[in-house]
Amino acid sequence: MTDHSEPGSEPRTRRSRPPRTVAAAGKGAARVRMPAAQRREQLIAIGRQLFAERGFEATSVEEVAARAKVSKPVVYEHFGGKEGLYAVVVDREVRALLERIAAGLTAGHPRELLEQAALALLDYIEQEPHGFQVLVRESPLLSAGGNFSSVMNDVAHQVEHILAAEFRSRGLEPKLAELYSQALVGMVALVGQWWREARKPKKETVAAHLVNLAWNGLSHLESKPTLLTRAK
Repeated sequence: MTDHSEPGSEPRTRRSRPPRTVAAAGKGAARVRMPAAQRREQLIAIGRQLFAERGFEATSVEEVAARAKVSKPVVYEHFGGKEGLYAVVVDREVRALLERIAAGLTAGHPRELLEQAALALLDYIEQEPHGFQVLVRESPLLSAGGNFSSVMNDVAHQVEHILAAEFRSRGLEPKLAELYSQALVGMVALVGQWWREARKPKKETVAAHLVNLAWNGLSHLESKPTLLTRAK
């Protein structure tokens, strides 16, 4: 091949081309190739954030793909669609919250267990705001076992066993432990949702007041309570 360089100049060398990228859908962005497992985790993280911000109905596959800088078929390939992605996100949050609370219900005095359970929920709300928002949002796709109420129901079952043992030791009817566990966990759950928005007082103060009400109430239980308004 004839060298067309000017006299006295160095011979031209062929410039190396930059590595190719795959064009993504939307605004000419470029998609960087990732291992399948890494891409899946990226899509889950994006879906989690979008479902928390917008809810299931207002989130689209197009938006998930655009944020990930991939085409829509990539999302369908990993999850089959928006419903599949949502199911994975919710399942992960359910397990994460249950594991946190269960870890605080393993040993110790019953009052300490109440403290640990309350703090575990408030910790989750504080540290995983997107995850908590996903759980408390209503969705037509959520099954009976895939929402915040179902998570709290599972926690109540664990608390029930603890209360039943405590009731037996104090001569109270252990069958009532189910009722009281639902009441206690429901109280903590509702306060937790309120605190998510209020963010005051501080977390430890909220937990202390929850335990104050719950424990002092449990400490003075009547074996056969009656209603004053129906006593006449």
